[in-house]
Amino acid sequence: MPAHVYLSELVDAHEWVSSAGPYENAAYVSRESGRIFWATDSGDLEEELPEDIEDGTLYVAVPHKHDLDLGQRLVFRFVDDHIPDAYDQVRGYFSGRGAYARFKDLLQRRGVLEAWYSYEQRAGELALREWAESEQLEVVEGRRAEG
Repeated sequence: MPAHVYLSELVDAHEWVSSAGPYENAAYVSRESGRIFWATDSGDLEEELPEDIEDGTLYVAVPHKHDLDLGQRLVFRFVDDHIPDAYDQVRGYFSGRGAYARFKDLLQRRGVLEAWYSYEQRAGELALREWAESEQLEVVEGRRAEG
């Protein structure tokens, strides 16, 4: 029987992992309980990780957004769907630094920034559900009860 992992917690963990460069922040899902453990290279977290956290039969690392194809390719799929006339302009943004800030400025000017956030959220949730299924985890709605 697969462990239940709460979608809201999985999304939070994925955002944590993706908020830094690959391998700087990590989160692990227990294959037995569905509980998520958080880690960072900076050592700023109080929670102790289980000693066997690296055992892939017991825990699975939450993927970074790049592992789920939620980086630039997602941006360009959105541009294709919503503002195809800006494709070359956006491609130019991603050839240098500050690409996401310039991209979001463009979306704001075009009035589609909220559509981007919704698109990004849906794509992220779908990718996480597919990833969890591939890891034999069952995604459920809600949040784990405190206690």
